Amino acid sequence: MRFQSLSKLLLPMMMSQLIVIPAASADPSPELVYNLKGTIVKVHTVTKAGRQGSGSGVVVAENLVATNCHVLADSAGSNVTAMGETYIPEGVRADWKHDVCILRFQFLPLKPAAFADSEHLTYETTTFSVGFPGGAAKPLTTVGKIKALYAMDDSYVIRTSASFQMGASGSPLFNDQGKLIGLNTVKSPGANAYYYNVPAKWIKAAMALPETDKVIQTDAAFWDAPLEKRPYWMQVVLPMQAGKWQDLLVVANEWQQHEPDEPEAIYYDALAQYNLGAVEQAKTEFKRVLALNPHHTSSVLALAKIAKEQGAQTE
Repeated sequence: MRFQSLSKLLLPMMMSQLIVIPAASADPSPELVYNLKGTIVKVHTVTKAGRQGSGSGVVVAENLVATNCHVLADSAGSNVTAMGETYIPEGVRADWKHDVCILRFQFLPLKPAAFADSEHLTYETTTFSVGFPGGAAKPLTTVGKIKALYAMDDSYVIRTSASFQMGASGSPLFNDQGKLIGLNTVKSPGANAYYYNVPAKWIKAAMALPETDKVIQTDAAFWDAPLEKRPYWMQVVLPMQAGKWQDLLVVANEWQQHEPDEPEAIYYDALAQYNLGAVEQAKTEFKRVLALNPHHTSSVLALAKIAKEQGAQTE
């Protein structure tokens, strides 16, 4: 993964100050991972200034490899390697807004990964990714769980605890059955980073786009737009990180005006209310989040924290 400005492109961590509890995950079987490694490629790029970059990709159909567009940004040339062989793409199909690019090859003797139904995902379900973090020579596997689903453009951006590092952009995100549900795309800074993945539905849409023979950036990625034009689930980050709870409340309220029944919008409103001292109001809203999404762990633990503070041991 190649970034021109790390501080500009990486997102702040979106963790509630109410909880810091890692979820245990079951590792995928060695056989499953071994079979999937046959679908993974390492992407190499050279910029016009002569700098080298790398990322990851996954075969999604015969002769087609999906990766993030920002892996290819400003590149004068690219190739992929797999199983000790190098392959040069003949064309690219690019959805810059959603940060999904499809490289087409003439003869790519690799099998495609199978797509899952990524429109029916659930919080706390197990995921894993396979890619080349840190420019690793061999693909590495990381395991985690779905922590949030953010509605966007007729699909969901997936936040998971399955980690990835620079070099892993474009790595496939799989469900526990080894079906493709997304691509590792951008992470927040820090040791307790959060990890964001674009959905498989956007990959499928990009596969049908017109093809060009050059990498030409036509739009900014949704996560790299000016703050006020980013999705609300990104706009809440800075005030939450800085502990500016009134500012967070303003953003959360505006978010709810556009999406009144969005659990994440209600959650951030509740988080702001709690930190502003409106504990009973926050308690009501955390319960509303759980009515809409019973798997919203942050709200479960927030209510437990409030109950403890109020001495409500039974609750």
